[in-house]
Amino acid sequence: MLKRINQKSIRFILPILLIIIWLIFASLGAPAFKNIGSVINNNQSSFLPNSSQSTSEINAQKKFINTSTFPAVLLFINKQGINRGDIKYLQSLKGQLHKVSGVVMSASNPVEGPILAKNKKAIELIVPTLSKFNSYSAIKALKKLARNHPADLSFYLTGPGGLIAAFSSAFSGINGILTYVAVAAVLCILLLVYRSVLLPILVLLTSIFALTSAIFVVYNLAKHNVLIINGESQGILSILVIGASTDYSMLIISRYKEALHKSKTNFESILAALKVVWEPISAAALTVIIALLMLEFSRLNTNRSLGPVAAIGIVAAFLSALTFLPSLLMIFGKRVFWPTNIKSSVDQKNAESLGVSRIWNGVAAIVAKKYRPIWIIIALILIGLGAIGLTSFKASGVSQAQSILGKSKAVEGSNIIGNYFPSGSGSPFQIISNVTSAPQIIRSLRSNQHIATVTVFSNQLNKRPTILDGQVLINAVSNYPAFSNKSLNLVSQLRSSLRKIEPNVLIGGQSAVQLDTNIAAKHDLRLVIPLVLIVIFIILIVLLRSLIAPIILIISVILSYAATIGVASLFFNHVFNFPGADPSVPLFGFIFLVALGIDYNIFLMTRIREESKKVPTKDAVLKGLSVTGSVITSAGIVLAATFAALSVIPILFLAEIAFIVSFGVLLDTLIVRSLLVPAICVDIGRPIWWPLAKRLK
Repeated sequence: MLKRINQKSIRFILPILLIIIWLIFASLGAPAFKNIGSVINNNQSSFLPNSSQSTSEINAQKKFINTSTFPAVLLFINKQGINRGDIKYLQSLKGQLHKVSGVVMSASNPVEGPILAKNKKAIELIVPTLSKFNSYSAIKALKKLARNHPADLSFYLTGPGGLIAAFSSAFSGINGILTYVAVAAVLCILLLVYRSVLLPILVLLTSIFALTSAIFVVYNLAKHNVLIINGESQGILSILVIGASTDYSMLIISRYKEALHKSKTNFESILAALKVVWEPISAAALTVIIALLMLEFSRLNTNRSLGPVAAIGIVAAFLSALTFLPSLLMIFGKRVFWPTNIKSSVDQKNAESLGVSRIWNGVAAIVAKKYRPIWIIIALILIGLGAIGLTSFKASGVSQAQSILGKSKAVEGSNIIGNYFPSGSGSPFQIISNVTSAPQIIRSLRSNQHIATVTVFSNQLNKRPTILDGQVLINAVSNYPAFSNKSLNLVSQLRSSLRKIEPNVLIGGQSAVQLDTNIAAKHDLRLVIPLVLIVIFIILIVLLRSLIAPIILIISVILSYAATIGVASLFFNHVFNFPGADPSVPLFGFIFLVALGIDYNIFLMTRIREESKKVPTKDAVLKGLSVTGSVITSAGIVLAATFAALSVIPILFLAEIAFIVSFGVLLDTLIVRSLLVPAICVDIGRPIWWPLAKRLK
C-alpha cells in the first residue's frame, strides 16, 4: 500500500509540484522582464579595469567636474550661411536649457556656445547631460525643445550624449522584437521537426520559463549592484537561454520517444530517457557554464559581467529542461506527439532500429567507406579558412558612431561635424597635470598639429584656472572624431610624449576610454582562450574516460572556430562592408562557439561510447552518427536561428556575433560533428578510448 502511494506521489504529485514551482518563478520573472531596462548600464567607462589610465583620470577628474555627464552636441547647419535670426534662435534656446530635466548647468559644467564655425555655415551648443544607466530623457527632451528650429537650419543632436541615446534606442528592441523573433524562429523549426501541435509549445514553454527565471535572478542581482549588465549581455542572455534550453529539450524528447518503444509505461520511458541524457546534458551545461565563468579572469569588466549573467541563464535552461519538461511529459504522455501515434513495444529486435534516419544512415555508410579522405580534405579546408581569418579579420575596434547600424541622426551628425568644427568637438581629451608642469604640457599640446584647441578648466567667473590639490584639468580638442582609430592613435602618442614632461600625467576622455577598452580586450583574448580550452579538456576527460577522444574533440572545435572567423572576415570585409569589429568579438565568438559546439560532440561521443559497450568502436561510431544525426542537426539549426535573431538589433557587435555563432554552429553540426569527427574516430578505432579501451569493444 505504502509503495503504491510513493509511486503515485512520484508519478503525479511531484510533476505537479515542479510545475507549480516553475509557474511561481515565471510569475516573478515577468515584472523583471519588463523592468530590466532600468538596471542596464551602457556606459563604457564603467566597464574599464581599475588599473587603466582612463579609470585613474576619471577618478581624478571628479574633483573638477561631474564625471557622470556626457556632452550632447546640438549642431545646426545652414548651407547659405548662419544669419542673425539663427544666432538669436540659438541664444534663446540656450536660455531654455535650464528647464530640461537631466541637463546639468553649473560653473563646472557650463553650456558652451553658441559656437560659430569658421566658414559660418554651422553653429553648435555643447550641453552637459546627466546619464545614469539607460535613462536618456534629457536627450529626448533636447530633441523636443529644438524641433521648432528655423526652417533654414538642419538639426543634428550628436556627440557622446547623442550617440549614447542612439545606442539606447537601438537596444530598445531587446525585450520585445528580439525575443519574439527568436521564439517565432524556434517555433517554426520545431513544427517542422516534430510535426506536432502540442510538443513545440511545451518545448517553448520550457525555454520561456527558463528565460523569465534567469531574468528574475539577473535583474535582482543587478538592482543590488552585485553584477553589471549592459544591453549586449541582456540580448545574449535571451538568445542563449532560448537556444540552450531548446537543445537540451530536443535531446530529452529524442531519447523519450526512443524509450516509448522499449518501455511498458510512460513513467518508465521518462525515467529511461533521463537516465541516459542527464550525464551528457550535465556535461554540456557544465562546459558552457565554466567557459563563461572563465571570463571572470578578464580585465575588462564588460567581459566579466557577461560571464555570470550568461552562466545564470545556462543554469536556468539546464534545470528547466531536466525538471519542467519531464513533468509536462509525465502529465501529457504520448499525446504530446499527436497527430503522430507512438506505439509502445518491448520488441528488442525492432527497438534496435529506432531513431535511425535513412539520411543519416546513408551519411554513416559514406563515412564508413571514405573515412580517411573525408577527414583529411575537411581538415585542410578548415585550416585554409582559418589562415584567412588570422590575416584578414579586423578586430582593432570601431568608433561609437560606426557601432550603430542603419540610419541615425546622431551618427549622421557625428560624421559631418568635422566639416564645420574640429572633429573632436564635444569629446575633448581630458588631461590631469600638476600645476608646475601644466605650462609646458599646454605648449606641447598647442604645437601638436593634430590638436585644434587647448583650454584650462575654470569654474571661476574671472576664468582663472581652477587648481585643486596642486593639479589642473586641461581640455584638448583634436581634429579627429572621438573613437576613431586616428583619435585613438593620438591618445597613445600624447601619453608617450607628455609623460616625458610629467611621468604622472593622466590622459582621459571618450577616445582614451575606447583605447583602454581595446587594450584590455586584447589581453583578455590571449588569457581566456587557453583557460577555456584547458577546462573543457578536463571535463571531456572525466566524461569520456579517455585522453585521445578529448584531444580529437578539442582540435575539431578549434579548427571549426578558426574556419568560422575566416569566413566571417570574408563576409564582414567584402559583403557587409563592416568597418571592423570590437576586440571582444573574437573572444565572445570563441566562448559561444567552442562551449556550445563541444555540446554536440558530447552528445555524439557519449552515444558512441554507450554503443561501444555492445559493438566494436567502428560500428558504434556509425550507429551513434545514425541515431543522433537528426536530433543534433535539428538542435544546431535551432541554436543558429536563435543567435541569428540578434541581427534584428541594429548594433554592429550583435550583428557580428549573430553571424559568427550562427555560421559556426551550422558548420559544427553539419560538417565537423557529422563528418570530420566520425571519420577520425573510425580511422583510429578503439584506441580513441585509451587508456580505458580494454573495457570497450
